[in-house]
Amino acid sequence: GHLYVSGQLPMADGAVTYTGRLGAELDIEAGQAAARLCAVNLLAQASAALESDLSRVQRVVKLGGFVAATAEFSDHPKVMNGASDLMVKVFGEAGCHTRFAVGCASLPLGAAVEIDALFEVE
Repeated sequence: GHLYVSGQLPMADGAVTYTGRLGAELDIEAGQAAARLCAVNLLAQASAALESDLSRVQRVVKLGGFVAATAEFSDHPKVMNGASDLMVKVFGEAGCHTRFAVGCASLPLGAAVEIDALFEVE
């Protein structure tokens, strides 16, 4: 089957930890850290849905990334590498996935990045 996890923000301890826009307040490294934290939260939600058994994930199918950025910023895929790299680290080859990365003017709570996911699960 499939497990859809809705958009996760770069939150820790109930607060957004990376706010602002890429190309203005944040650089690529901060954006990658924000994306990585979104991925951590995606995995936490997947774990909760799978009764704490991430071994049920057969593969990561797709990540969808929204990056708050200036109109001039064009390195959205580099930002998403923070999340993609974590999925491969956790799941190995099964963590390889398709993805999109788009820029937007703003995200909820001023977050720098929001990412959703589709997992194939048993």
